[in-house]
Amino acid sequence: MIDLPLVAAGIIALSILLYVMLDGFDLGVGILFPFAPDHQSRSTMMNSVAPIWDGNETWLVLGGGGLLVFFPTAYAIVMPAFYMPVMGLLFALIFRGVSFEFRHGASTSKRIWDRAFFGGSLFSALMQGVLLGALIQGVHVENGRFAGHLFDWLSPFSILTGIGVVFGYALLGAAWLVLKTEHKTQAWARRAAMVTGGGVIVAMGAVSIITPLMSSAISDRWFGGPQILLLAPVPLLTAAALAGLYWSLISGRERLPLAFAMAVFLLGFLGLAISLWPNIIPPALTIHQAAAPSSTILFALVGVAITLPMILFYTWYAYSVFRGKATEHGGYSDE
Repeated sequence: MIDLPLVAAGIIALSILLYVMLDGFDLGVGILFPFAPDHQSRSTMMNSVAPIWDGNETWLVLGGGGLLVFFPTAYAIVMPAFYMPVMGLLFALIFRGVSFEFRHGASTSKRIWDRAFFGGSLFSALMQGVLLGALIQGVHVENGRFAGHLFDWLSPFSILTGIGVVFGYALLGAAWLVLKTEHKTQAWARRAAMVTGGGVIVAMGAVSIITPLMSSAISDRWFGGPQILLLAPVPLLTAAALAGLYWSLISGRERLPLAFAMAVFLLGFLGLAISLWPNIIPPALTIHQAAAPSSTILFALVGVAITLPMILFYTWYAYSVFRGKATEHGGYSDE
């Protein structure tokens, strides 16, 4: 018999992973935007993500909608627990989206929309990281409802994870620019990837040390008995991916930096899943406890079976059509 809650959780996990890796690099481009060498480079950076940034956000909609449909109990806990960072994230994404269009048509206010593009990207990444940290540290739940305080999500640990995600998205953005740009912009992007990669190493190391100290269950999961041998490949592969990232940057490769950066995120996501499994709301609400009735999940899965291939095809098609190097002309440039 098919475990429907497990299938539903897999769909949500896939949606979140694809959102993080795809929208992560265009948020990273926005984070790096004010540090670009010149105005031409900034126009090239914006044009590199102009055709695909809005499609990347489809995965966030699918993940959030899936949580509501498949796991309504978890959704009812998450929203009041994380209301402020969620709203901050949504408003930041709106400002970033508006900045694309307004910057394109602006003359005297272009600097305002440059700042909006940077600020919206930075704050979106920061809030996503804060939400991640707040989820890892746990949510106070009583009788299936959030029973904590308004600012439980705000802690030194959630700030740390927020900063880590900012560096991670900036790394993805820099690696994307290595692939999509040329000459001085590409050379600058390589240097930016090396700097942001260092930030990722520090942040991942700190989070990896602190997380087991916060939870005995997570500590036992990683270091208890023979499991330490079974799970050892995850941090070892992460270290190998980071080493591969720097090797590809130093050796002048164009495609491999993005591949290695995404591998780091994939392995980090795997480590997070191992730490939290089978909880959907740590420390005690599992995916089966939070799941909707089987009939509801089955009905929703029919819709997902129709729409998910369409979204995947559109994503592939968009990236295929707009492959190649970006330039400062066209799209959202001044020309």
